[in-house]
Amino acid sequence: MTPIPIAGLAHIGIRVHDLARSVRFYELLGFTKTVGPVGPEPVAILDHPSGVEINLILNAPSESEPNVLMDVPEKHPGITHIALLCPDILAAKARLEAAGFPPSGGPVRFSPTAQGIFVRDPDRNVIELHQRG
Repeated sequence: MTPIPIAGLAHIGIRVHDLARSVRFYELLGFTKTVGPVGPEPVAILDHPSGVEINLILNAPSESEPNVLMDVPEKHPGITHIALLCPDILAAKARLEAAGFPPSGGPVRFSPTAQGIFVRDPDRNVIELHQRG
């Protein structure tokens, strides 16, 4: 069977409650809001110089609900986090802490050449900052 050709990742959709609050967090990671909100959901598009695009889907009904994929005892299928390549996770950790976003995990050494930290965005979505080398 011939696989369906995939050329890359188009974007990552993340459900959030408050656009301004979320944009402030993702700006710490170098993202810039370029479009939106647009569409029936609605969606705001954030772009990064690395080519990564995040779509903030603005339909979370509450700002303090648990993240069903990470915060409840039952394990539901779904995407639990995204991992963004970061050349210096310790410097990133210090910047996040100074901005009021302490890591929720790590640093964790995955192998001799890979380590990461985990942080929650304002809506408790998990972002891994992953360092190779």
